[in-house]
Amino acid sequence: MKIILGISASIAAYKAADLASQLLKSGHQVHCIMTQAACEFITPLTMQTLTRHPVLVTLDDEKQSWKPGHIELADSADLFVVAPATAAVLAQFAHGLAPDPLCSTYLALPRETPVLIAPAMNGKMWLHPATLRNVATLRQDGVHFIDPDTGDLACGYQGIGRLAAVDAILNKVNELLARQ
Repeated sequence: MKIILGISASIAAYKAADLASQLLKSGHQVHCIMTQAACEFITPLTMQTLTRHPVLVTLDDEKQSWKPGHIELADSADLFVVAPATAAVLAQFAHGLAPDPLCSTYLALPRETPVLIAPAMNGKMWLHPATLRNVATLRQDGVHFIDPDTGDLACGYQGIGRLAAVDAILNKVNELLARQ
């Protein structure tokens, strides 16, 4: 199966390398799209080396072909996963904004393509009414979530907000793919 793995700007972005590796070991083809800010946490080269596919970061990366890369990826995806997903990405998805390849690809997905989002952020941000509204909107749109875990957070707090364990994300991926 072809899985698009979106990575946004969270300290948990390093876990995307493990997730991509595990998906590959399970026989899936993985294509990564990263926000520019995610590149502060993990490099596109790391993800490209792991997945053996170019990584989209900006719309300039699409100049390799006459076809818009995000449209081609969206059309061919069996599953769209964002792990980690920040509050900003949730808001952009919920409001139909497309400032980058990650959000543009999300909007270009065929309606039947399942979407799985694994948020990671400060607990106050996760529990903020605006974030909760955005999550509710996305759930109403048919998006699947694996809620964040509770524990030590990178900001020094303890509480909800940690990226769900890679094994839990993999289980949810397998569950969604089994439905197809």
